[in-house]
Amino acid sequence: MKKITIRILFTVLLVVQALSVWAAGKPVFEASSPLVVAVGEAFRVEFALNAKPDEDSFRAPSFDGFDVLAGPAVSTGSSIQIVNGSMTKSVNCTYTFVLLPKEAGNYTIGVAEVAVDGEVVRTNSLPIQIVEEGSAPAVQGSTGERRQQREQNQTTAQNRIAEDDVLLRAVVSKSSLYKNEPLHVTYKLYTRVPFVDYSFEAAPTFNGFWAQDLMSKKTNAQSSRETYNGKVYETYVLGDWLLYPQQVGQLRIDPMGMTIVAQVVVQSRNYDPFFGSGHEVYNVPRKVQSQPMTVTVNPLPAGAPASFTGAVGQFTMECTPPAEHLAANSAATYTVRLSGTGNLTFVQAPTLQLPSSFEQYNVKTTEAINTSASGISGYRQFEYPFIARAEGEFEIPAVEFSYFDPARRQYHTLTSKGLLMEVTPDAKGTSSEAVVLPGRGLSKEEVKLLGEDIRFIKLGDSRLGKEREPLIFSRLYWALLGVIIMLFGITYLALRRKIRESQNLVLVRGKRANKVALQRFRVARQAMEEQNRHAFYEEMLHALWGYMSDKFNIPVSNLTKESVREELLKRGITQEECQRFSQIITRCDEAQYSPMATAQMQEVYEEGVALLSLVEQRVKR
Repeated sequence: MKKITIRILFTVLLVVQALSVWAAGKPVFEASSPLVVAVGEAFRVEFALNAKPDEDSFRAPSFDGFDVLAGPAVSTGSSIQIVNGSMTKSVNCTYTFVLLPKEAGNYTIGVAEVAVDGEVVRTNSLPIQIVEEGSAPAVQGSTGERRQQREQNQTTAQNRIAEDDVLLRAVVSKSSLYKNEPLHVTYKLYTRVPFVDYSFEAAPTFNGFWAQDLMSKKTNAQSSRETYNGKVYETYVLGDWLLYPQQVGQLRIDPMGMTIVAQVVVQSRNYDPFFGSGHEVYNVPRKVQSQPMTVTVNPLPAGAPASFTGAVGQFTMECTPPAEHLAANSAATYTVRLSGTGNLTFVQAPTLQLPSSFEQYNVKTTEAINTSASGISGYRQFEYPFIARAEGEFEIPAVEFSYFDPARRQYHTLTSKGLLMEVTPDAKGTSSEAVVLPGRGLSKEEVKLLGEDIRFIKLGDSRLGKEREPLIFSRLYWALLGVIIMLFGITYLALRRKIRESQNLVLVRGKRANKVALQRFRVARQAMEEQNRHAFYEEMLHALWGYMSDKFNIPVSNLTKESVREELLKRGITQEECQRFSQIITRCDEAQYSPMATAQMQEVYEEGVALLSLVEQRVKR
């Protein structure tokens, strides 16, 4: 009996120990946050897990009604205890977010989930009461002081940025030049404080200039370090143009305007719910504008050669004449290539004078042009095709090309060699002697043409037919006239509409939103292929935020997840699709600033491209 009792007790102890081990090994996922928070007060939400989670398995709730200031910050830890020779090991993982409530009311933070060894565990939902500052309970009596301290810190942050800490300057290569001489204009941002974003408000217009954008193929601003007025600045090239003045006199270059969001660190006496006491970072928007510039455009000096057609720069000419011997009715080509640096885009084909019996066709133009800060360089090639209709010896005069050299302030004329061409009879052996009709001044080839054009009078009975109705003032004439007038009216209305749209900066900004986003996506994909995580997520954030800002005309200072969500809902985007945008932004922030990556680059890239494609299809401006 005693042995049976001992066996029962031993079995019971084994069962109790197994249950305790099973209970201790079951993962527990809990959420914690304050119950009452004042409007404008940042607070911390923690999701604690007593086990090691699977990689990239954490899914945060939506946080509707709150702005996510930071997070998720992941912290892990483990401990080992040895008691009476028994070793116990525990692992914990905590995900921390810092939230900022937007409006007063009762809110609920949803359920977060994470996977442990393939099993999904979830937290409980958290009810939170957001109250106005004056109606907060007694336990929150210090909220007013903290809010006052934040306002003081915000004012301090704004005062920390001096007037000359952020500058936007227009730099021109020269203040006086000739008409059609290149002018290099660069818009540079000079800053002594770090910044997180910028947006353009006023784009420069170049009235009286032909402009070539040198940054059209560049996606990122070029940065360097310069000294200006005795201070060292970080400079960024935001605009780079090559201008060719088309008028003379005083021409004004309009300023460029933009808003830059600077970051200022302020010493804080309050307790920060995430980092503790110490420093706070504030985003301070600052509007800057470049100075207007005026340049003097001088007219070209008088006494231009007859062959001058407006070319300004330094050029060389290379001519390739046809063969000196050519059969009649055969085709040939005279080629002229103009190379150098200057306004090549405006260079016209030199005049080639051919004998009257040569049948000349339209000039064919080919070019290879490179644009840089020093000007336009390359070449333009002109081909003059013709057919020699009559045999004999003909002289082709030299080709002349004149240009103005602004460096030497004088005109130069380039001249080719003259050509004496012999045209032999064609394959049929046709030939004729030189004949000149008295008093008419007709040459041999003109006599030949007359022989072909004038026919002998036809003899015998003639058959007359009814003359067709002339086209003018006929039904077909009026129908064609009506169609032409209708096409003219449609073209006129389309051009007026295009001009109005180009003057609407908001509409232009919305239309170019997709183009700018695609450029940033290409840069992000390149960074992804290079395994550059930081650059990839940074470009993804710029692409997503920049697209929403340009598409919906949201100022940078008001660009938040909630504002984007409201704009998307207004335009028929579903709540679930709006939530996808917030999740992508959160995953990019998490992967960029957290020590552990919680997002795969390929997955984030595909979701971002798919989301913007969806918005572009549904939202029509």
